[in-house]
Amino acid sequence: MVLADLGADVVRVTRPGSALVVPDADRPDLGAEQRNPWDVLNRNRPAVGVDLRQPGGVRLVVDLADGADVLVEGFRPGVAERFGLGPDDLRSRNDRLIYGRMTGWGRTGPLAERVGHDLNYLALAGVLAHLGRLDQPPTPPLNVVADFGGGGMLLAVGVLAALVERSTSGRGQVVDAAMVDGSALLMAPLFGAWASGFWSAERGTNLLDSGAPFYDCYRCADGGWVSVAAIEAPFFAALLDGLDLDPDAVGEQYDRTRWDALRRSLTERFAGRSRDEWAERFAGLDACVAPVLDMGEAPEHPHARARGSFVDVDGVPQPAPAPRFDRTPTGPVEPACAGDDPVEVLGSWGIGADRVRGLIADGVVG
Repeated sequence: MVLADLGADVVRVTRPGSALVVPDADRPDLGAEQRNPWDVLNRNRPAVGVDLRQPGGVRLVVDLADGADVLVEGFRPGVAERFGLGPDDLRSRNDRLIYGRMTGWGRTGPLAERVGHDLNYLALAGVLAHLGRLDQPPTPPLNVVADFGGGGMLLAVGVLAALVERSTSGRGQVVDAAMVDGSALLMAPLFGAWASGFWSAERGTNLLDSGAPFYDCYRCADGGWVSVAAIEAPFFAALLDGLDLDPDAVGEQYDRTRWDALRRSLTERFAGRSRDEWAERFAGLDACVAPVLDMGEAPEHPHARARGSFVDVDGVPQPAPAPRFDRTPTGPVEPACAGDDPVEVLGSWGIGADRVRGLIADGVVG
């Protein structure tokens, strides 16, 4: 999705039928050719269903790879090779091909063949043990860390780096991205803090894991929440000012013996007003205080609207492409389709319409 957002011409090769979305009970109008804007992850990248168990399906993917800059695959180790679609197979025909490989555990090591999901990769990478509050179990941080941050985003970076290198060497290469590796990489500064003795193994006792009362979230009178991240002294002073707390009574910010009392004071003060009242109170203060917004509220915030941080696609608000460029703007966002026309999709990649219709008739293309 990120590469497509940035302007790449992407086609997804899926299992036959998996590109289709069954009409929702609340959306009986959804037909096979209609746009599917709520499938945000698959925006800007049409799909074609191909049966790789048939030789015609493999030949089709080989032909697509012949004209591609990049191929990305997410099979278990060895599967692409068994299909005849491994990097050696394809790069023997297209030496400029960047071959991106995404796995959870990596392509080598004793766990390479094992199944797993985001939470498992975080667990083994030394990440999950440090997510959560004091005396509480490790907290799953959605699946944004391993799947999308340490996985997809890292692979995208690798692909772009390989394209830059190709501009001088003229040759493609394999980009091997593993979610367990990428998750550990995101923790790089904290591994340094651990080695120096600055970071404790006990969750919820450190500066950035809810251990510090000035880096946490607080419940407000209306049940909403505010985030507080007043790490530096000037911001901490502004926090106390906004809450009408006496700095002399609070004491030294980093005196841990006073943290429990400070947390009680912050909890009591924030509980006295609504979330939005606190947002208004801190609007003019550099105190690192912000309201906690949900996905329905975030696109409507004045800052997001001013920046155009979100776009509306057929009535579905979603994050706008990022980052931004001054000379080559991204967009527009095209929604996923509930059934792309394979003749049109493959035709844009140079595959003739008669051949596509024949593949459809043979059951090779869905």
